[in-house]
Amino acid sequence: MEFDAELDARGLLCPLPVLKARKRLMALAPGQALRVVTDDPAALVDVPHFCAEQNHTLMDRTDLGHPVHAWVIRRGG
Repeated sequence: MEFDAELDARGLLCPLPVLKARKRLMALAPGQALRVVTDDPAALVDVPHFCAEQNHTLMDRTDLGHPVHAWVIRRGG
């Protein structure tokens, strides 16, 4: 899946991955996509909730080997 920017949030615990993703998404234009790589188990709940609350679209979640996941989030307008 294509994306416009990437954030490596491995090693960060809740809520830092989501807070950093929010900051990076605000630097993108609406419709652009951010790939976020996390290893915090709480991200499995936090990232989808963040997307729903902020009107972003969760385009993809890929398991990169427990506990690492890659998320592609499209910025909402």
